[in-house]
Amino acid sequence: MIENWDQFLLPYQQAVSELKVKLRGMRKQFENQNQRSPIEFVTGRVKPVASIKEKMTRRHVTEERLEQDMQDIAGLRIMCQFVEDIYQVVDLLRQRTDLTILEERDYIHNEKPSGYRSYHIVVEYPVQLVTGEKKILAEIQVRTLAMNFWATIEHSLNYKYQGAFPEDLSQRLQRAAEAAFKLDTEMSEIREEIQEAQHYTPQGNSDPATPTHDKDD
Repeated sequence: MIENWDQFLLPYQQAVSELKVKLRGMRKQFENQNQRSPIEFVTGRVKPVASIKEKMTRRHVTEERLEQDMQDIAGLRIMCQFVEDIYQVVDLLRQRTDLTILEERDYIHNEKPSGYRSYHIVVEYPVQLVTGEKKILAEIQVRTLAMNFWATIEHSLNYKYQGAFPEDLSQRLQRAAEAAFKLDTEMSEIREEIQEAQHYTPQGNSDPATPTHDKDD
């Protein structure tokens, strides 16, 4: 029996705190180099004890297997502006040597039946305790602002319905999720067109002082 949950969760709290600093530091590095950061902002939390116990019951997780079988006690969320930013962030995480990626789940182009979209990464992160090093499992979710908007509201509604939506509401939520993804797609296409326009000057420019540029410059 876990008698002291505060003590049990302390390494997870340390992992979340350290990872938030490091992930936010990635954004700062882009800014210092005058580059657009693929990271909009980062949040993190340790799962509440009541939620841990509920999930243990629902997933039949024993206390002896809790640290190995529950991957999201420590949770980080990285928000991005565009879908393509998500995959850039994932590549950056793959290059890091201070954490080990154990599992990746792409729910963006392989969305869940509910319509949920996000990119999930399970990592093993070592925290330094006074008793020595302890490796903590943490789940990092990477998603766009539109995906997060839908997921946040769906989660609150799901709580009210105890996970059992009426069929018509489920279909409407699925359509809303698809609309959010279409918004992401449209915004990406708009950005791409603007970037192309910035690198293109029509031939025959009468101003000799204004150089023309190839589209691929």
